[in-house]
Amino acid sequence: MSPYAVLVGPPGAGKSTIGRRLAQALNLDLFDTDVAIERKAGRTIADIFSHDGEPAFREIEERIVADALASHDGILSLGGGAVLSAATRKLLAAHTVVYLEISVSEGLRRTGANTSRPLLAGPDPRAKYQELMRHRRPLYRSVATVRVRTDSRSPARVVNQLVAKLTALAPVPVREVNDETPSR
Repeated sequence: MSPYAVLVGPPGAGKSTIGRRLAQALNLDLFDTDVAIERKAGRTIADIFSHDGEPAFREIEERIVADALASHDGILSLGGGAVLSAATRKLLAAHTVVYLEISVSEGLRRTGANTSRPLLAGPDPRAKYQELMRHRRPLYRSVATVRVRTDSRSPARVVNQLVAKLTALAPVPVREVNDETPSR
């Protein structure tokens, strides 16, 4: 089992929104690793960061991502920092990875310079976001099979472009349906 596509990108790029809509368009399930981390830990990502620290969070994230890459066959949405792990980047090499690109100004606009996001907290969210992008952009690009800009584009337009690009790379998997298959 392997994800049909894995979404990566910085905060505000649209991983959750595009992930939901892309999964719906392709009739696939969405697995969001940030949601899975919060469920497994029983608390928010911000709480994990503040009480346990970023290294502890990244360890949890690395395990959740590795498990999802091995067991999920739909659309997989990774947290923005998942690519910081060399082990995760190595695993991603065997998958179709979509990098949702966004400018710093648009990313800040979409996140609202949200200081509840642990890595944007502080007196200057713009400087933090710029630094985050300076460090992560090369990592996103290194794992990407497909790159799509999301600036000034509706989610529907991004999804339509992705459907065209992804189905050109590989057919959408057809699932066997039987009497026990739950309806969506």
